[in-house]
Amino acid sequence: MNKRICIVGAGAAGLHLGLYLQQHDVDVTLYSDRRPEDYRTARLLNTVAHHSVTIAREADLKVNKWPVNENGYYGHYYYVGTPTPLRFYGDLATPSRAVDYRLYLPELMTSFAERGGRIVHEQISADALETLSEQYDLLVVCTGKGGFGSLFEARESATPFKTPQRALCVGLFKGIKEAPIRSVTMSFSPGAGEMIEIPTLSFNGMCTALVLENHFGGDLEILSKTQYDDDPRAFLDLLLEKLHKHHPSVAERIDPEKFDLAHDANDILQGAVPPIFREGSAQLSNGKTVIGLGDVMATVDPLLGQGANMASHAARVLGEEIVATNVFDERFVEHLESRREDRVLCATRWTNFMLKNLKELPPEFQQFIGTLSQSREMADEFTNNFNYPEKQWDYFSSPDRLSEWCKKFAGPQAA
Repeated sequence: MNKRICIVGAGAAGLHLGLYLQQHDVDVTLYSDRRPEDYRTARLLNTVAHHSVTIAREADLKVNKWPVNENGYYGHYYYVGTPTPLRFYGDLATPSRAVDYRLYLPELMTSFAERGGRIVHEQISADALETLSEQYDLLVVCTGKGGFGSLFEARESATPFKTPQRALCVGLFKGIKEAPIRSVTMSFSPGAGEMIEIPTLSFNGMCTALVLENHFGGDLEILSKTQYDDDPRAFLDLLLEKLHKHHPSVAERIDPEKFDLAHDANDILQGAVPPIFREGSAQLSNGKTVIGLGDVMATVDPLLGQGANMASHAARVLGEEIVATNVFDERFVEHLESRREDRVLCATRWTNFMLKNLKELPPEFQQFIGTLSQSREMADEFTNNFNYPEKQWDYFSSPDRLSEWCKKFAGPQAA
């Protein structure tokens, strides 16, 4: 049987799946509402770090076009703005890398097309899925836009928040000197918000992504509401003031004369993300199965940078399951979920845990931060486990587990 697979959505999840199926001679068609040339003038889509597990999959797909020795980063600096600020560092075992998706996605789309892949550039609505499903053996939806999310039932046990938890201000900037080791900086300002600084490759080379995760009602929320376009200088002055107050380990490396958006006014994104975890499949009224992948299955706040990495993982697992069978029924779905769900669910739960605990700061979480700041070995493990959210969730899933992890590194051996 020559399987015919349809993928709606050409983000990282859809493209990784399409490229994998293409590599295994499966007949696959991608539907996208954007052409490669549309990305150059688009607003910033997100800020995405790909960890080594994802980069390895890109290498398998022969689309690892941004070498980590040139564009990667090597660990995490941490800053905790307590009365006596904490500064510490954790290594990644293998470098991670961040590429502006306005470069990344069209490059992968072009590779897919050059290898003979079919891309239909068309806006597909949820209402059209049933008709589309009659033309293919399996339909995969990789976008939450256009009402597709309503197809998949929310899983309440993994969706603890009904509203967004952070007011976001995300941008690509120039005028920020790199840290001594090219790394991410994770800065925490209790009561105000968090910030992630990410060395990022964009149109004009390396620049700096700042992801400001601002608490609603806090001193930093104004950054999600103040528009750069209205008065660029006023916005930058406000941002500099807030960075010096709340995130000084990054602010101290900024040259105020050169500090600005990296290219133009499209390099900033503001808003909020309502976290949600949905069931990974649905059935249309004609009996055909639809598989959810990427953001339509799990939408996470960007606090921990897990979205693209768990989407790539899930795409690979789905690709392997499609290659292995010709029957796309309930048992196919069971096989799929038994393999992909743990990492996706753990990334979701860990992100939601950090959103809650970084705001509430319960005693066991404060103990964790204190121990982490004193033990380089623990900081290395915590940092490298950004590759493996299921390992991270093993530690954070209960106060007892977190306490046991801290005990392992507390005391004389901590360095």
